[in-house]
Amino acid sequence: MGFLSNKISKEQLQAGDHIYTWTFCYIYAHHGIYIGDNNVIHFAAQGGSEIDATTFSNKLLSSFVPQDSFRCSGCGLNAENNNGVRLSDLDSFLNGGKLYRFEYGVDKMTFFVHLRGGTCTLVQADPVEDVLHRAKVLCETGFGRYDLLQNNCEDFAIYCKTGLVVMNQIQGGRSGQVNALRSLLRSGDSVDYVRSKYQVDLSNRKDVVKVAVEDLPVKLGWSSSSTFV
Repeated sequence: MGFLSNKISKEQLQAGDHIYTWTFCYIYAHHGIYIGDNNVIHFAAQGGSEIDATTFSNKLLSSFVPQDSFRCSGCGLNAENNNGVRLSDLDSFLNGGKLYRFEYGVDKMTFFVHLRGGTCTLVQADPVEDVLHRAKVLCETGFGRYDLLQNNCEDFAIYCKTGLVVMNQIQGGRSGQVNALRSLLRSGDSVDYVRSKYQVDLSNRKDVVKVAVEDLPVKLGWSSSSTFV
């Protein structure tokens, strides 16, 4: 892991890596799981956009950022399912952006040096075979309804890597970039931003449980209109 950046080359990629690329002036990052053979499984709103304009929060963001800035060109839905989880080639996923790897099990110094949320976590990742299994199952079954603030692409990738589910919907999802940004917008205080980034990391939360991917529909009551929390 670089001291200030998680940027990697395509040659450094390994199956099971949680990767991301920044979009539109580094406002937001799109995340996915690299499964090998130049393919990525990732989660987005219908049509491949990172903004689902059906929710108020996403409408608010889309008013500031062009929706096409979040679109993964060339990314198709699973051939048999229309569930928001996509299997795409790496170049389509990157959409001209640079390649970064989300890091797990980092030490506290590294965590705090990387001030931007959504780049690393103190939590350890599970074995690669578990990560790939979750990603491939979810590519068939879906990951609930997409929501930019509660259930986004970063939430999807973190679940694949850890199997952890946030049970307190009020506190938001697993997304580090969203939770840290909320704190900054709420207080405008950079110190509070850093403190909040640490507090909402999965390693410090008490509202997370480990759930097998096969048990997600029953555990969380998924339906065509339900939201994964």
